[in-house]
Amino acid sequence: MYLTTNKCDGQGDCIRNCPSEAIRFVDNKAFSCMCCGACFEACPNHAIFKNKYGGYVVDRAKCNGCGVCEFTCPIESIHLDDGIVKGICSRCGVCEDVCTKKARVDTDNLVLDKQKVLLNSLKMVANTVGFGAGVKKIESMKLPVKSDKTADRICISTDSEKCVKCGRCAYYCPTRSIEVIIQDEGYCVGCKVCEDVCPTGALKDGEYDKSICTLCLACVENCINDALCVDDFKIKRSIKDDTLYSNAEGSIVSCLNCGLCKETFDSPALIRDENALRYDPSLDEDTEENKAKRLEAIYNCPVSSLTESEDNKLFGYCVSCGKCVNECKEEARSFQVISWDGEVNDDCISCGICAELCPEDAITLQRGAINVDLDKCIMCETCAIHCPKDAIPKTTSVKYEISGGFNYIDENLCVKCGLCKDICPEEAIYTVEIPSDEVNLGTKNKNLKFVVDDDKCIYCGACMNICPSKSFIFEREFERVN
Repeated sequence: MYLTTNKCDGQGDCIRNCPSEAIRFVDNKAFSCMCCGACFEACPNHAIFKNKYGGYVVDRAKCNGCGVCEFTCPIESIHLDDGIVKGICSRCGVCEDVCTKKARVDTDNLVLDKQKVLLNSLKMVANTVGFGAGVKKIESMKLPVKSDKTADRICISTDSEKCVKCGRCAYYCPTRSIEVIIQDEGYCVGCKVCEDVCPTGALKDGEYDKSICTLCLACVENCINDALCVDDFKIKRSIKDDTLYSNAEGSIVSCLNCGLCKETFDSPALIRDENALRYDPSLDEDTEENKAKRLEAIYNCPVSSLTESEDNKLFGYCVSCGKCVNECKEEARSFQVISWDGEVNDDCISCGICAELCPEDAITLQRGAINVDLDKCIMCETCAIHCPKDAIPKTTSVKYEISGGFNYIDENLCVKCGLCKDICPEEAIYTVEIPSDEVNLGTKNKNLKFVVDDDKCIYCGACMNICPSKSFIFEREFERVN
């Protein structure tokens, strides 16, 4: 929530600009909704919901103006104006932006501000008593913005600098949890699987010895990239540039071992045992309910490695056996601990896709940043895989991009606050003037209509997530690009 400090001089800019009229004067100081959620819990029509910023919003399409929220509010912030519920804070941050005295404070930053005050106080004391060394020590102290806590995941990962995308790891993976896409089909990629399966040693180090070949065709049948064939009773290899060809331009995707499948597929057949997935097909009951859960787990797999066999059994999950590590000739596969401290880079546009898609509800939005509950995060990388600006770090090469969508502002719900226009990274929202007799409710921009430019909109969802009145009719589609 937002609080008012003693800097407030009663000018009222925050009150006049609050799009949901959630701020009022109490003893000449701005006082606002606490985002306690009492109205959300009490609403009999489920017309109040918690948005991705941690604030609360009224869905005016569901609200019938019964007034239960008004009577429930512990600080009497909520009021009805012509049947429209007002006085609920959506944590949009407008009050903080417009306050010329910087008197409005986001409680997320309150602890940090108090730490700064403490350090400055210590510095002032040291100056007063003349301890110069003490001042230098205090100045050198680093103020922690975040804790040292991280979200961690243990998995087998790929060193992209070493990996040549030969596909050997995928061939030997017992659960088919690795997918290697080789760009040039039909050429030898140097995986040497043919040498492994040859019973006589006729294939070795790229050479073929016809004199000991029995023409059992095991090499042809097991060739990963269909680079071997038989010609005049000899094994022939399709080689690019007359050398054993390793195509580093392909891609490799493997199970992240995040455990999301276990959470989605609520069945005793799939368990986690010391950070490793274990599956017992004998416990995977062939019921309609179980089938639905299994399909949901497959659909939600962040890297699409999980799938099912023809007899409706799961495969594509990593069991951490280490076979791929042992078989990789380039030493590109290894056991790793992957960590994330919740930080994102400066490209974050607060679009909210990460918060919308996070299966653990571990992400909430701030304008220009995100807050991550590291206790909830399972490092599934769903947020990073779908981030349109690559602002979130990821280890997998899987990437989904927005392929299209639909975005429209319902004029009957819009309160003309202008937040959508301000936050849009593509400047895809513009305004047009409307006649005075068509003016809708709102505290500012009353004579304006907000419109989405379809040619500019990238359907990121920043406008929808910051809207305090749920006035956007919004849909988007993703497609995998690699």
